[in-house]
Amino acid sequence: MGEYYNYIKSLHLIFVVTWFAGLFYIPRLFVYQIEAFHKPSPEKEILGKQLKLMAKRLWNIITIPSTVLATIFAVWLLIINPYWLEQGWMHVKLTFVVLLYVYQLKTHQMYKQLQNDDVRYSSNFMRLWNEGATFILFAVVFLVILKSTINWIFGVIGIFVLGILLMLGFKIYKRIREKNPGA
Repeated sequence: MGEYYNYIKSLHLIFVVTWFAGLFYIPRLFVYQIEAFHKPSPEKEILGKQLKLMAKRLWNIITIPSTVLATIFAVWLLIINPYWLEQGWMHVKLTFVVLLYVYQLKTHQMYKQLQNDDVRYSSNFMRLWNEGATFILFAVVFLVILKSTINWIFGVIGIFVLGILLMLGFKIYKRIREKNPGA
């Protein structure tokens, strides 16, 4: 089985990338769906129908299958290298992976609501929600590459700095949009 390790790892990484692609894009579609929901007819219906279809295809054809396949290949890698489960960095990484599943489950709930024209969140909230997967991605990548508690602590500090920068960027972008609605 060891001779297939790099193939399994490659497939795991490919499906992690497509999984994150889905998790990055679906909240953007939610932003557009929410904004379309508040438009006058017939724009509301035309945009709403198209955006629901795009979200459905993204979620069911890319995101969910990628989640399943990334998980299968991850478990396979852990079967090949069970000693990873004895390492602290892997425990922290798996905690972030659990958070990613929780994030995805909540995103799925939002997806279902929007598919039923049940708008419970603002487009600004969805812009912030979109950053959740980004934080998890940063944490996991730093953990996998650095594999050190001390370096991981610096990585967490970096994640918080990134969060602050993203929030500042969000506020600046919001002000620009308020001044120029077409931006």
